[in-house]
Amino acid sequence: MAGPLDEFVARITRMVADFVQEHGLEQAELRIELADGSRYLVATTAADPGFGFFSFTPHRSEGEEPRRVIVPIGAVKAIEISAPDPERRVGFTPAEGSA
Repeated sequence: MAGPLDEFVARITRMVADFVQEHGLEQAELRIELADGSRYLVATTAADPGFGFFSFTPHRSEGEEPRRVIVPIGAVKAIEISAPDPERRVGFTPAEGSA
């Protein structure tokens, strides 16, 4: 684990913004895959709570309760940025104060 988590989150946010601009999109999808194989379509990320952990809010399907996932940075296996699925029309929103 190298570097502060707020910089990690800011860089992911910048990468999403760059991807959107590069491909002429209105928004992009951000997916996080964890070491256990679970995958999340991400709405927002935050460097909190820190101490080696960061958090994200997954998009929720109709009827699902809202939730926030807090994970150690070392649990992240992959991060994927892509064009949004036209059927879903959900995307990533930068946290306030990031970028």
